[in-house]
Amino acid sequence: MTSEVATRPTNKLAIKQVNGTSTQPDNGASKQPSVEQETQVIAIYGKGGIGKSFTLANLSYMMAQQGKKVLLIGCDPKSDTTSLLFGGRACPTIIQTSSMKQQAGEQVQIGDVCFKRDGVFAMELGGPEVGRGCGGRGIIHGFELLEKLGFHDWGFDYVLLDFLGDVVCGGFGLPIARDMCQKVIVVASNDLQSLYVANNVCSAVQYFRKLGGNVGVAGMVVNKNDGTGEAEAFAKAARIPVLASIPAHDDIRRKSANYEIVGIPGGRWGPLFEELGVNVAEAPPQLPNPLSQEDLLGLFDGDEVGRDVVLEPATVADMCGSEKIEKPSLEVIYDHV
Repeated sequence: MTSEVATRPTNKLAIKQVNGTSTQPDNGASKQPSVEQETQVIAIYGKGGIGKSFTLANLSYMMAQQGKKVLLIGCDPKSDTTSLLFGGRACPTIIQTSSMKQQAGEQVQIGDVCFKRDGVFAMELGGPEVGRGCGGRGIIHGFELLEKLGFHDWGFDYVLLDFLGDVVCGGFGLPIARDMCQKVIVVASNDLQSLYVANNVCSAVQYFRKLGGNVGVAGMVVNKNDGTGEAEAFAKAARIPVLASIPAHDDIRRKSANYEIVGIPGGRWGPLFEELGVNVAEAPPQLPNPLSQEDLLGLFDGDEVGRDVVLEPATVADMCGSEKIEKPSLEVIYDHV
């Protein structure tokens, strides 16, 4: 799958820019691509279960209440993004609908896959059944279908893409590799695994910028923040801003588990998502500074990540019970010719 994106072919789904201009590629060291485009396409990445879907469902709802025309596209096989937006109701996925329509000899229509709630338009790419296909290929197929449905001509202010970050498959890296978005936002928490994924996403952005890409990282959303500070420390070291810090609060947890939107104007958590909506819209894409493995581990206490452990090389005796293993030779020796 990696070979499909590594050569950076021309992206058929590139978003149109004002006056048809685009940022010329350089070595990626100082380039700050413009976000003054007809549609801001923003890809949100993060570790599975870290709260991307929660963040996006509430963010998209709040942005719609702020008067923005928003399209939310779930790109996770679990289809949990739109389920939260629609109060637990699962909508038909693009991949599933496409397969059913093809078998029936019919064409997929917008109303088959796109649904709306209180001003938010949403659709779910979906994915294959476990063990029956590649999730990344499903992503590619889904976006090809979106193009046929008129993706270029849709008049949205923002298109938000929910991507699983802890998969290194080329399909999930498509928005970064092929400039399908202008900027990336990472969702993480104060734990090593989610910051490891966030760091990988920053590394991917840096890699494709060096190849001439234009995508940058707009910042980080710290979810389930318990106040220990590792996520903020990572953001500072990676040179990306913190766009919002969502507390690890029981009220948020319970409402999210019950498929309730908390990003409602006038609600308890409304101001938090109002600020996030503004920050997401205005934050410029930046070239991140990914951390080394040692620097990433250095954000945590030594007793948490094992930095004081000495790597002791194993020996043959450790593996086999003796220092030397005598094996009979299979060589045939002829004393006389």
